[in-house]
Amino acid sequence: MQIILEAPKSQWSQYFKRPTQNIEKIKAKVVEIFSEVEKGGDEVVKKYTALFDGISLADYKVSKEELATCSQFLSQDLKDAIALAKANIDKFHKAQKIPSQAVETTQGVVCWQERRAIEKVGLYIPGGTAPLFSTVLMLAIPAQIAGCREVVLCSPPSADGSLHPAILYAAQQTGVTQIFKVGGIQAIAAMTFGTEVIPKVYKIFGPGNQYVTVAKQWATQYGTAIDMPAGPSELMVFADETAIPKFVAADLLSQAEHGVDSQVILISTSSEFIEQTQSEVFQQLKNLERKDIAEKSMQNSRLIYVENNKTAIEMINFYAPEHLIVCSSEESYFIENIQNAGSVFIGNYTPESAGDYASGTNHTLPTNGYSHTYEGVNLGSFLKNITFQKITAQGLKNIGKAIETMAEAEGLQAHKRAVSIRINET
Repeated sequence: MQIILEAPKSQWSQYFKRPTQNIEKIKAKVVEIFSEVEKGGDEVVKKYTALFDGISLADYKVSKEELATCSQFLSQDLKDAIALAKANIDKFHKAQKIPSQAVETTQGVVCWQERRAIEKVGLYIPGGTAPLFSTVLMLAIPAQIAGCREVVLCSPPSADGSLHPAILYAAQQTGVTQIFKVGGIQAIAAMTFGTEVIPKVYKIFGPGNQYVTVAKQWATQYGTAIDMPAGPSELMVFADETAIPKFVAADLLSQAEHGVDSQVILISTSSEFIEQTQSEVFQQLKNLERKDIAEKSMQNSRLIYVENNKTAIEMINFYAPEHLIVCSSEESYFIENIQNAGSVFIGNYTPESAGDYASGTNHTLPTNGYSHTYEGVNLGSFLKNITFQKITAQGLKNIGKAIETMAEAEGLQAHKRAVSIRINET
């Protein structure tokens, strides 16, 4: 962990550099696998599953029997926890429904907008060192509320060729239509092109490592939309002297344990608080099950002292974190001035873990500075807006002259005639 007591703006790019790999090297592998999957379909998918996941599968589609028995492997406490999280996520995302509203822009000219579900969506659920069944809830629930007709889920298999029963259970509870034991670049490619077994989808959702992130971005070259570039997890915390070091240290470690390429940053107006938090991190790290991962991740961490809240806000908006925790006696100042963040957690008793699991907000968020321009997954992510308009004969007369004049100025006579011929007939 690096403590920085002076942080001039000229050095911010260096201090806030993400621990990313060589993108060109990753892209070359992505392009290679996409090309192979496009030509070879399922056989190529199986080849790379064997290569990357160490398991050869004759059939990587999850069977009805596997779905029927998955709940037997879960404790009642876990099923109850999933039910609570599902209810809160459902409630929060249903509240995002927007009713259609017609507007008469000119007398006789009525315009309105209707929201329609994206028919076919793909959900990528990371496996690896942590089977993120919570991500199934975060993606499948809004897809279900939106009314998506096909919801395809891909997740990398474990060494024995199975998916974690909690992933299957969560998928079963949220209306996922098909599930496949496929991960990595090959999963994204399969959902982009479609294979004999895996359907082609119109939009792909879900976080992943840097290979998955680049693969999703490459999928857009083939007309497949994505939610956002969502890569390795990151957390920024602002804390003043009213924060509790023990809590903040736990928050930093909660994101550090995600993966060795995760990044956590603490900004504080109290150098004493920084020292106390660092001490707490070392103390809590000793008893962490994923200690090795967290230790490597903490090498990417920064503890930064700033003189005032204004500088802190500038740093936050410059970094544009995926997750932001604010523990401050002046929290309203931060709420009003935060421009760039995926999801914000306010106060000493609002851990980032709440958003990861059960508060109701979505945890699929933009990373790597993309919250400058992207928002996190929400109900609208699974919908598209279609505009409608209906014009009466009098309404066309009311705007016709303007249309004719503009069309003529652009040299588009047929556009003008499409209006003129109607007006002359009324």
